[in-house]
Amino acid sequence: MAPARAAGRAGAVAALALLWLLVCAPGDAGCHPLTVADLFDRVIRHSGRIHSLSTALYAELEKHFPPRDNELGRPARKCHTSGMLTPNGKEYAQKIPREELTHVILKLLQAWKEPLSHFNQHIEHHQELPDDSLSKAKQISNMVHELKTGVEKVTEKMQSMGIISNSLNGMASSEDTGLSISNEANMMSDSDFIHCFRRDSNKVQSYLKILKCRIMPENSC
Repeated sequence: MAPARAAGRAGAVAALALLWLLVCAPGDAGCHPLTVADLFDRVIRHSGRIHSLSTALYAELEKHFPPRDNELGRPARKCHTSGMLTPNGKEYAQKIPREELTHVILKLLQAWKEPLSHFNQHIEHHQELPDDSLSKAKQISNMVHELKTGVEKVTEKMQSMGIISNSLNGMASSEDTGLSISNEANMMSDSDFIHCFRRDSNKVQSYLKILKCRIMPENSC
């Protein structure tokens, strides 16, 4: 089996495993209660896989659709999520309330759900792209949906244990955020789109790691 296809299959298996671990009931055979640390480890690994896939897809898009001569000096397109308020650097992310950092993570994931779905449909029309690239695009879209579900499960677990307050429920709906900026994302070139997503997927993974460390300082991270 080719390494790329093997990696793709491994990612799909990891995604299914994540979902099963999040939804199985304590009474099910082979299902063991998960700690907050367990849940964090799973969503962090899942987000890392998403970032790796986006990095690989970006390189493939750059290879198949290099900038034209008159575009080489063009300024980078502004990402559609640039207007969202997110912690600038690790130091600030360590200072804002846990509830706010959790909300930022969910808000970023929501902001990409609809645009990724449209991108996945759009990129299927690029006949010159290899099947592996199309597969990566589909995996990324599906895995972002799964990651948001996973982070929501972690959030519910933290709230039930009193680690964070329920004030998160009163914050502005992330559903509205995702819908309001999806049109702007659809206007971007394919490589710019994935470049921006790769940037935000790295943010999500970093914020998840910081949130875990703040909740479990014994990890000395």
